[in-house]
This record gives sequence, structure tokens and C-alpha cells, in this order.
Amino acid sequence: MLSHWDAIKSRHAHLMARAASPSLSPQERRTVAKELSFLDDLFVRYEQLEQLHTELRQTNDQLAATREVDMRQLFEDEALELQKTIQQKTEALEEYMAPPDDLDDRSIYLEIRAGTGGQEASLFVADLLKMYTNYALKHGWKVSIEDESTTDLGGYREVVLHISGKNAYGRLKYESGVHRVQRVPATETQGRVHTSTATVAVMPEAEEVDVQINPSDLRIDVFRSSGAGGQHVNTTDSAVRITHIPTGVVSTCQDERSQHKNKAKALKMLQSRILAAQMEQQQAQMSKMRKDQIGGGARAEKVRTYNYPQNRVTDHQVDVTLKKLDMVMMGDLDDILNALAIKDREQRRERFLERVLQST
Repeated sequence: MLSHWDAIKSRHAHLMARAASPSLSPQERRTVAKELSFLDDLFVRYEQLEQLHTELRQTNDQLAATREVDMRQLFEDEALELQKTIQQKTEALEEYMAPPDDLDDRSIYLEIRAGTGGQEASLFVADLLKMYTNYALKHGWKVSIEDESTTDLGGYREVVLHISGKNAYGRLKYESGVHRVQRVPATETQGRVHTSTATVAVMPEAEEVDVQINPSDLRIDVFRSSGAGGQHVNTTDSAVRITHIPTGVVSTCQDERSQHKNKAKALKMLQSRILAAQMEQQQAQMSKMRKDQIGGGARAEKVRTYNYPQNRVTDHQVDVTLKKLDMVMMGDLDDILNALAIKDREQRRERFLERVLQST
């Protein structure tokens, strides 16, 4: 049977007692209720498994007490089928013991910035933008550019995407970090391979309950938009920059003609940036306590290398190498993201068992 089951029952009792406490904040109460719901479902699955074990014992008892050949064969077949079902249910239950991340279903802001490599890094940002856009559209998600800063050669110094769709954060959260490209730049005359980088940050879209912002803590600046966008975009002060003074976090939006709409979008992005910063701080604290990186995705961490001469892409988080870089750059990311999802599930199971053991 499952190990740690007594500890899981103790965790359930602990949460039941905590849920009855009048001192819980609304957000804490929601968190406790969510985990209790998960544990209740876990108990149902466990009881179903226990029932199968009971049926197997009864079938084996009947087999031992039967001498008739036809009946023995019937009980043997039934026992084999029960054993197979028990094995499948046990594996499924072990896998289920990885509570979903509360933020996985959220839409995201995906920010790509040019790193080292000058113009070549800016062109790489454009390639990553195309890759993520294609991937999102293949999954039926909506994509919009919220902010951008372009270069003369068609690249981007930075670009911020809003990707709206179910499980967007859960699927793409491990894209955060340094992406390295190795190729011959378009500006290279001698055919030498250069190495350039871009950084990617994936931020779950914040909700009002996640981040409370005092309006007096905001500095709002308006200015003229600098990109393409219609006859009015460069002639009116419609672009908005919002600075959260206590944290220094800045958000800019200039894709709409309306200053009001840009302000609303910039504020939403600002909340998501603050939430992402809080999550990063929490992950750093957890990593320090455990002396091990359990969350991944720190911006300084190299996550992937794109080698154009060999048509090869390597994800360093899960040690996956594919010889189909051309397809990956067109948005065929599932082989990499599936491996990252397996790693994520294992980490969530570890964190769940840690919480269980701490409450016993």
C-alpha cells in the first residue's frame, strides 16, 4: 500500500482543525479548502483501492476452497484481472499525490528580452516570439503583444506577450531563464558561429486577491507611443508607464489608442510582475532552506541551447536533446514541455509529502 498514508490522514485532521479557526484570512481559508478537497478526493481513490484488495482476498479464499476445475479457472482469471486493476489504480493514485499548482490554469505574461550578442540577440528574440506565438495558437490560446521595443533589423530589444488560455502557466512556466543560441548571424561576413542570449520571464496573470496595491504607491507617466499602430498612435499621449514605488516594479503598455485602456492593461501587468517577484522570493527562500533548487526558472539560470549548425536543441533542465531545431522554432515544443511536465509533477509530489510529514 501507499507509504506515508497515516501521515496523510494526520495532515487531513490538521487542516480540518485549521479550517475551523476564525483567525484565518479569506485567502488562507481558500487555500485550506482547496487542499482539503484534494485530500477528500484522495481518500475516495484510496478506499476504492482498498475495496479491490478486499475483493482479491475473497477471490483467493474462494480459489483455495474450490476443487472444481472450471470454477478454479474462473477464480484464477478473476484474481489476475483484479491484480492488474490494483496495479493500475496504485500507480494512478501515486501519480495523483501531486496536488496541482494553484496558478497552473492562469493565463500569462511572457516577456522576452535581448541579452548578450547585440543585433543578433535582438533577432533571436524575434525568433522566440514566433516560436511561442505558434505554440500558443496551436493550442487554441489567444496571443497579443502588450509592449515591444523594436530594432532597425526587425528584431526586438524586448517584447511582452499576453497569452490567454487554460493551463498556459502550467505548460510554459519552466520557460523562464536564459535561452542561448549558437548560429552564424545574418551580419557575419566570414561564416563564424556566434553565441547570443535572450532571457524569458513567464508571469502568471494576477487576480485582485493575489496582489493588493495602494493607489498612492503608484507613479503614472504618459507619453507618445513609439511603434506602429495607426494614424493616432504617435500623435497622442496614449502610452502609459506605471511604477510601483515600494518595489520599483515598472509596467508599460502602448498597444491601444486609448490611454484609459493602456492604463488598465499596464496595471494588470504590474500586478502580475509583483506576483512573479513574490513567487521568486518564496522559491529562493525554499531553495535556501532545502539547499536545493526545487522550483527552477530563475532568470539567471540557463535553460536551453539552440544550435543551428547541427539543427539541435538541448533543454538543460531535463537533459533533453532533439535533432529537430527547425520544427521547435516553428512551435513544436511538446517533446520538451512534456518532459518538463513530468519533472514538475515529481517536484509537486515531493513538496506535498514534505508538507504531510511536517504536520505529523
